[in-house]
Amino acid sequence: MKAMQKEVRASAQTPRDLSGAGLRTFFQIAERWGLSTDEQMILLGRPGRTTFFRWKKEGAQALSPDVLERISYVLGIYKALHILFPNREQADGWVRRPNSAPMFAGKSAMDRMLAGQVTDLYWVRQYLDAMRG
Repeated sequence: MKAMQKEVRASAQTPRDLSGAGLRTFFQIAERWGLSTDEQMILLGRPGRTTFFRWKKEGAQALSPDVLERISYVLGIYKALHILFPNREQADGWVRRPNSAPMFAGKSAMDRMLAGQVTDLYWVRQYLDAMRG
């Protein structure tokens, strides 16, 4: 994953570069989290299926600010989890485990993120940042 993060930083010179690197990293995280196609589409803001599969195959010329913001939150959530949990399986599994924190109400962070609003991603990211101190 460190290679993915370096790729995002190193190649993020233009919106096109940021879009391509961000999407590649998002899809790698999605694989590690075991996300279905529908779950990936929700996290990306529900692009059309044709657009989604084109992104997956070819990347994107330039993503909208909304999609870039969503990807940024997912990357931040992933990074925070891997700081909080030294074990990869524990870090990647956290998003699916029920959580007793009030903002999750016994559901998982993924349930919250899949509510579909960019603010849901924001709140999960903020929660993890607070946990990191």
